[in-house]
Amino acid sequence: MIRTALISAWVILVTFVCALVAIIVSFLKNGGNLSHLVGRFWARSIIFVSRVKVSIQGLEHIDPNATYVYMANHQSMFDILVLLGYLPVQFRWLAKVELFQIPIFGYSMTRVGYISIDRSNRKAAYKSLQEAAQKIAQGVSVVVFPEGTRSPDGQIKPFKGGGFYLAVRSGRPIVPIVIFGSHHVLPKGKLRIRPGRIVLSINPPIETTHYNNNTKEALMELVRSTMKRDLKRISSG
Repeated sequence: MIRTALISAWVILVTFVCALVAIIVSFLKNGGNLSHLVGRFWARSIIFVSRVKVSIQGLEHIDPNATYVYMANHQSMFDILVLLGYLPVQFRWLAKVELFQIPIFGYSMTRVGYISIDRSNRKAAYKSLQEAAQKIAQGVSVVVFPEGTRSPDGQIKPFKGGGFYLAVRSGRPIVPIVIFGSHHVLPKGKLRIRPGRIVLSINPPIETTHYNNNTKEALMELVRSTMKRDLKRISSG
């Protein structure tokens, strides 16, 4: 627990410092790309002090200059660090609006260009998704956790439809991403951070242009089956 306490202290310190730096550099250059790189340093520093190793598979499947809706399974809070630190492309997070209300941290998210989703009611949520889809159509890649929350056992749970609405509405391909090992490092509901190895596996993009809201369920099943198959491959390897 002493080790976890030291890591937590580092997380608090580096989060405060990097949030301030992200705000400052966001004024130097529009678009949030430099601030995103600050976030990458933030994530990698936490992974480093946590003694976690990350390996990446499938980078050849993506074009760093293309716009995608990245969808990843969600085993642990470390998934956020792994994606931000090791997915070597510019992207923006979809995050609940409450996170944008956190002093300094929330403002840095706004300056970077992260997209808020207001889930307070159905009308607000729909409006948020429409605005997000418009930004994606204009060339902003995003990362979505389609399960909506962390899996308590590391298995891929049923998907929610919001991210698929974004992909269909914007016409951008979905890139299924599988994260394996983060559940061991920090399971849902636990505080102790354990050293370990995490695999980040990038699958080929799935085109969405021939889907619509009426066939969205089929797209959801295709992405989920792709991710389940890849998770099985990695876990048995």
